[in-house]
Amino acid sequence: MANVKGSALSSRVLWVQLNHGEAGISRLLPQCSVELRAIIEGGIHKAKWYPFEQFIELISTIDRLFGKGDLALVDELARHGADANLTTIYRLFYKVGTTHWILGRAVRLWSAHYDSGYLEVMTRGPKTAVLRIRGFDTPHKIHCRSVMGWAQRSIELSGGKHVTSKETTCRVDGGEFCQLESSWE
Repeated sequence: MANVKGSALSSRVLWVQLNHGEAGISRLLPQCSVELRAIIEGGIHKAKWYPFEQFIELISTIDRLFGKGDLALVDELARHGADANLTTIYRLFYKVGTTHWILGRAVRLWSAHYDSGYLEVMTRGPKTAVLRIRGFDTPHKIHCRSVMGWAQRSIELSGGKHVTSKETTCRVDGGEFCQLESSWE
C-alpha cells in the first residue's frame, strides 16, 4: 500500500480552514474515518508518511461536503496544495527556472512525496508537457487529478498562461500508466 507525505494532507485541511473556518473543520471531522479523524485532531506532521488511502478519503470527503461530490473540487485542492507547498521553500526556483525545468524537478521530488511509483516528464514542444505516473501501487482518479492540478499550478507559477490539461490514459481504466498532458501559452 502506498504512502503520502503529511504535507499533502495538511494543505487540504488548511483549505477547509481558510475557506470554511472552524465550522468547516467541525463538519469535516465526523465524516472521516476514526483513523483519519485522529490524525487531523492530533495535528498532521508534514514530513511524516501517512497511508495513501487516507489522502484519498480526505479529498473525497472534502469534495462531497464542500463541492458537488463530482471530484471537480480536487483540482482546486491540488492547486491550493501547490501554492501551500511550493511557494515557500521553492519560491526562488519558480523565479529563475523555466516551466520545463520546474516540471523536471518533480521527477526528482516524487519520492519525497510518495513512496510508490515514479514520475516521468516529457516534452512535445516548448509549451507542452506530458507527465506519466508509473508503477504506483494503488492508482486512483483522485490522485491523477491531484497531480494534474499540481502540474497546472506549477506551470502557472513558472510563467505559463492559459494552461489546459487532460488525462489521456489511466491505469484505473486499464492503461499501462497514467498520462497527463498540459499545454500553455
